Amino acid sequence: MRAAVFAQPGPAATVLELVERALPLAGAGEVRVRIVLSAVNPTDTGSRAGRGVPDGVAPPRVPHQDGAGVVDALGEGVTGLEPGDRVWVWDAGHARAGGTAQKYLVLPRHQVVRMNDDVPFEVGAALGIPALTAHRCLTLAAGGPQRLGPGALAGRTVLVAGGAGAVGNAAIQLARWAGATVLTTESSKERAVLATAAGADAVIDHREADVAARVRELSPAGPHLIVEADTGNLDADLDVIAPGGHIAVHVAGQIAVSGTRAALKNVSLDFVLTYPTTPEQKAHAVAAVAEAANAGAFRVGAEHGLPIIRFPFDRVAEAHEAVAQHAVGKVVIEVTAPC
Repeated sequence: MRAAVFAQPGPAATVLELVERALPLAGAGEVRVRIVLSAVNPTDTGSRAGRGVPDGVAPPRVPHQDGAGVVDALGEGVTGLEPGDRVWVWDAGHARAGGTAQKYLVLPRHQVVRMNDDVPFEVGAALGIPALTAHRCLTLAAGGPQRLGPGALAGRTVLVAGGAGAVGNAAIQLARWAGATVLTTESSKERAVLATAAGADAVIDHREADVAARVRELSPAGPHLIVEADTGNLDADLDVIAPGGHIAVHVAGQIAVSGTRAALKNVSLDFVLTYPTTPEQKAHAVAAVAEAANAGAFRVGAEHGLPIIRFPFDRVAEAHEAVAQHAVGKVVIEVTAPC
C-alpha cells in the first residue's frame, strides 16, 4: 500500500516521500480503515518540521492525525462497526508512528467513529483536532456542561476569536448547535464572510472596529465564555468578559496579563490542547462531535465557512506548504477514491 513518510524532521519538499508498505493487519480490538481523505493540521506540519507536540515517537513516521474513510476489516472482539461503514478517526498519529497519510490505517476501536451515510467524507476529515479542541474550549467552565448537545449552552454568549480558522469554525458551529449566542472577531471582510457562513450571530472586524465597544453593544453583560486564538488578546478579553467568565486559549504563546484584573472579575484562564485531555473528556468530545456531524449541525465548504482545499496524494508536500502558509480553509489529501 502507498504511504507518505518522513524519515527525519525537515522541510516538506525535502523529507516527505511516498513509499510502498505492507498492508497492516487488524488485531484484537482494532479496526482497519481505508483512508479516503487525510486532513493536514498545523500540528502535523509542526511535527514534520521537528517542532510538534512531543509524544515519544521518533521518525520514520506517517503524518496526520485526522481523516475519514471506510471500514475495511475488523479485529477480533470489535463491535458496533461493519466493513463498508463510513468513519472518521482522531489522534491517529499521536503516540504512534502511523497517521492517516496512508492507504490503510489500523487503530483501536474507540478511535474509529461511525458517521451517517449522508455525511460527506470532507466533514469527517475536518473533525478530529479542530472539533475536539473546540468542544473542550466550550466545556471547561466550572458548572458548565461536560458534553455539548442541543440546548447545553442555551442563554450563554460565546465570543470566538478568529472565526474563520478551523478551530474557530468548529467552535461557532458547535456553540450554535448547543444553543449559544455566538460573537466572533476576524481580520478582513473576506474572513468575516466565512465566519458569518459558519453561523456566527455577529462578526466584528478587529482592524476596523472598536472590538470592546462593539462587544458591549452586542452583549452588555459580557460573554460568558471566550474561545481565544491569540494570547495577545487577553487584556482585551478581560475588558469585555462577564464576571465569573472563562477564557479558553487554544494556541501556544507567551502571555502578559493582569492577575488582579482577572481576579476582580473572578475569571478563569485555561490553556487547551486536545491530546492530553482525560479519557472521560475525550469520550464526551468524540460523542458530542459525532452527534453534531450526524445531525447535520457540522458542515464544511465555503458556504459553511470552511473552504475545502484538496490535493492529490502525490502532492502531499504542497499540502503541507499550504498549511504552513496559513491557507484559509481545511487542507485535505485525496488518498483513495470514495468508492
